[in-house]
Amino acid sequence: MAKTLATLAGFWLALLQPAGGWAEQPLQPWLDTALPGATLKLLPGVYSGPAVINKPLTLDGGGKAVIDAGGKGTVLTVKADGVTLRGLVLRGSGGSHDAIDGGLMVEGQRHRIEDNVIEDVLFGISLHRVTDSLVRGNRIRSRPVGSADRGDGIRVWYSTHNRIENNDIAQIRDITVSNSPRNRFVGNTVRDSRRALNFLFANRTLVEGNLFEKNSTGIVALNSDGLLIRNNRILHATDASGAGVALKETSAALVQGNDIVHCAHGIMADSPSDAINRIVFHGNLVAHNVTGIYFYGEKGGHIAIGNRFQNNLWPVTVIGDGDPMNDTWWSNYWDDYQGFDRDGDGVGDTPHEVYAYADRIWMATPAAKFFRNSPVLELLDFLERLAPFSSPDLILRDTAPRLR
Repeated sequence: MAKTLATLAGFWLALLQPAGGWAEQPLQPWLDTALPGATLKLLPGVYSGPAVINKPLTLDGGGKAVIDAGGKGTVLTVKADGVTLRGLVLRGSGGSHDAIDGGLMVEGQRHRIEDNVIEDVLFGISLHRVTDSLVRGNRIRSRPVGSADRGDGIRVWYSTHNRIENNDIAQIRDITVSNSPRNRFVGNTVRDSRRALNFLFANRTLVEGNLFEKNSTGIVALNSDGLLIRNNRILHATDASGAGVALKETSAALVQGNDIVHCAHGIMADSPSDAINRIVFHGNLVAHNVTGIYFYGEKGGHIAIGNRFQNNLWPVTVIGDGDPMNDTWWSNYWDDYQGFDRDGDGVGDTPHEVYAYADRIWMATPAAKFFRNSPVLELLDFLERLAPFSSPDLILRDTAPRLR
């Protein structure tokens, strides 16, 4: 009975508005008057913020209600459990990075934030100590400034067991996930930003079925163990230091079934931070990158199975000391494999081996990168292969290279 009365009260508040809504009216009185559990449906119009929700309720804008903070603070702040925000247009936040001014600041648990438009704000959606919540189907844009001066499209801080799904995000700084394990990022699109996903201490996170396109870097993970990155499309991360997937001090990650195409580095990784763990790359398409896979500080601990390396300028690069046999390469397709398949089983008769000849002098001397593909290094490489005057270094050996 109480629930029914609360819902009726919410509808009654909406019906009190004149047809078409006022030109601009403060939103906070409507929120203060609504009963806990109410459904407050806003008529089309502009409502002034900032505003704070401190009780469980549903706020539905029908896609035509605009909440504008007028350049001050955060447009809408949630300090309660069980809040649903749907069909709102949030805009006009303040510009303070320190205060995390943005479209939406959320605390609590069991929230639903879906089908909203968040634009002309600094930060988009900030989840602070939020659990068991859904962020789905939102359109998020920051301000038209340089990427470093924007805010995060989604900021997840000390939050867990949340689902971020099917959001359309562009022109932001990053999506930042800090000290927040066991969250799911599924079916999102991130374009024209700095880092599509930036993980820090985000253990056991799932990243699946997303499209990351024309960002400086796709996925960056630092100190985040047990990541599952699968079936994503990561395209055109072409900044000089850009990478499709970059893993640092991360153990036990599985990178599976991704298309990583046209990046400066397709995959970058150091060795697992725990010698027992492994970083596994399985079934990925790594194509048209400057470097397909870039291992640095090499101590082994990688497993690469069933990947396709195609049309990369350098398929694999290794920087640092270590035994290449500490890595496992098996059943990958290499477009530069020079062996045969005489028994027709689809597997090369001889292992695929990659050596560091003179063309890779820049690996030991980074300043020489400027001369990559120059006639001088091409000539040195030809002479080195024709009549080696030094012993080339083995980088990898794939014992069962696939031919198709």
